Amino acid sequence: MVVIDALQSTFTIITMVLVAYILTARGWFDEDTARLFSRLVVNISLPAFMFSNFYTTFDSKEIMVLGTSILYPLLSMLLMFAVGFMLIKLMAVRPGKRGIFLVMFSLSNSVFIGLPVNVSLFGEASVPYVIMFYIVNTLVFWTIGIFAIRRDDPAGTGKASFGDSVKRVISPPLVTFAVTVALIMLDIRLPRFILDTAGYLGSMTTPLSMLFMGITIHTIDFSGIRIDKEMIAVLAGRFLIAPAIVYTMLVSANIPLLMKKVFIIETAMPVMTQAAIVAKTYGADHKYATIMIAITTIVGMAFIPVYMIIIGNI
Repeated sequence: MVVIDALQSTFTIITMVLVAYILTARGWFDEDTARLFSRLVVNISLPAFMFSNFYTTFDSKEIMVLGTSILYPLLSMLLMFAVGFMLIKLMAVRPGKRGIFLVMFSLSNSVFIGLPVNVSLFGEASVPYVIMFYIVNTLVFWTIGIFAIRRDDPAGTGKASFGDSVKRVISPPLVTFAVTVALIMLDIRLPRFILDTAGYLGSMTTPLSMLFMGITIHTIDFSGIRIDKEMIAVLAGRFLIAPAIVYTMLVSANIPLLMKKVFIIETAMPVMTQAAIVAKTYGADHKYATIMIAITTIVGMAFIPVYMIIIGNI
């Protein structure tokens, strides 16, 4: 039964991605559309989704419990960076690819893929745990991740100021999360029309995310892809090493069962989309990152039923 449910959820996701792929092939969507969908998700639908779900689900005591569990995803990401750094040395990854390799190996696509996958598998009850993981993932990416990627540019042409990094971290989802937690802790009641509006806008998050991924996959030229040791290492990191680390950490942890399942699924998601955008901005190998985003997205769909079988035994 678990396998059938997982396959059904996987097919739902693949179908939405396929719709966007076909519409892109027919000229309905293009890269500008993908950028628009990305901006809509990050700036409007995801914050609305977060607010609606958190505000209507949790009270102040439950928020405090959630806060103490945020250390688990943080520790898992730091461990992945440590393993990734060792692999860079062992495989002699060339300069110019080390930072982006480290980020792709260690951090996952927690929103554009992670959120719809978890909602499909576990329902909207999984959203708070997805958001927790996303916040940690974002903070680590815009601190340690950016530092690593910037080192890939030997000429130093892709410089980023401290202010730019702070601006990226203080994003609409993070601000919305902070405001929502404050409202819950202060027990401030809001009128129903605000909650209804947030609910309607938030419902766009999953379909927009899947459409975005379909457009992105269509733009990749797969004919030029060559399998190498670094690609294999990133695939192993995303779909084997990362979930194994988190599974080992959480199997006996005293946290909600659903939180364990969400964290395992989240850490096993494909390469995060922002990796390619940031790599291009800071002079790193953005083509390499773009190819790995597409490959890990496609391969990741096949692993979802496997993860469901594994976490079904927790």
